[in-house]
Amino acid sequence: MEVQKLKTGTTTVGVVAKEAVVLAADMRASMGHLAYDEESQKLYKITDEIALTNAGVVGDSLALIRFLRSQAQLYEIERETKITPNALAALLSNILNTSRFYPFVVQFLLGGVNKVPELFELEPFGGVLKRERYAASGSGTELALAILDQNYKKNMEVDDAVRVAVRAIQAGKKRDIYSGGVGISVMVIEKKGIKELSAEEVKKFMQKDEN
Repeated sequence: MEVQKLKTGTTTVGVVAKEAVVLAADMRASMGHLAYDEESQKLYKITDEIALTNAGVVGDSLALIRFLRSQAQLYEIERETKITPNALAALLSNILNTSRFYPFVVQFLLGGVNKVPELFELEPFGGVLKRERYAASGSGTELALAILDQNYKKNMEVDDAVRVAVRAIQAGKKRDIYSGGVGISVMVIEKKGIKELSAEEVKKFMQKDEN
């Protein structure tokens, strides 16, 4: 089957806050022009302090996510220290670049906390960009970036960063036909760990924004 027929879409964002990284995503999985799943998971915890968003082919994404989790655990056992976001981004970049002639059809936003919050964007051929403020991926990227450009402020508190991230995903869901789903997934990555917001918590941020 032609790759074009399996083209997928999504909207995911990462926002750097004062002491955290916020990751958010829509929940629609599409296959061509078909809305295949409205409750798709697109945020994945790798370690207690690192998580990522995925856009692209689900099978490729999950294979890489499983490998990253196992390598992060192995790294900690062998070195008796946790892998950093920068090191994990470098590992993923090397894996993607090695497969560049038969690439994984994926785009990741990887966020975590080392001494400070860190956010990286990785593309299918292994290119990696460190983002100091925010990043977006998927078919709703332009729509999400418009919201992030207008509303992001340096050293934002976590609640403010979540609110901006949710607004960016809402923009993608509203105008991008490949983004949607029953809700919005949000993860907050802090030094003390990762918290995934419940649907009720996310709705409160959406209601506050509407008011």
